[in-house]
Amino acid sequence: MTEKEIFIKEMKSRTKKFAVDVIRFCDSLKTCKASAVITYQLVKSATSTGANYRAACKARSKNEFFSKICIVVEEVDESEYWLEVIKDANLSEQKQELERLLIESNELNKIMSKAKNSTYNNK
Repeated sequence: MTEKEIFIKEMKSRTKKFAVDVIRFCDSLKTCKASAVITYQLVKSATSTGANYRAACKARSKNEFFSKICIVVEEVDESEYWLEVIKDANLSEQKQELERLLIESNELNKIMSKAKNSTYNNK
């Protein structure tokens, strides 16, 4: 396997783990109307991050890859936003897990943004 293939495999696994971890985390949120709405939005964006990354990896051209990776950046950024809202609204007792997910979403955001910017500069 090439370095690029290893990276892609690891990112596919990492984005899927992020989605699964978010789903599990959302089950621990305080029960209220706001949590229901936030859970819906967060689960959508977190699962979309991985799904769209996989789609980007199957892109047939640089333009198609760029389009898909832009969606990935939007979705992971939205996930980070909802996690920040959960933290600021104190909707979770699982402070360590929330912090871990915030760090992971931020790291994924940086990685995907760099891929987006590199693709844009090389088009």
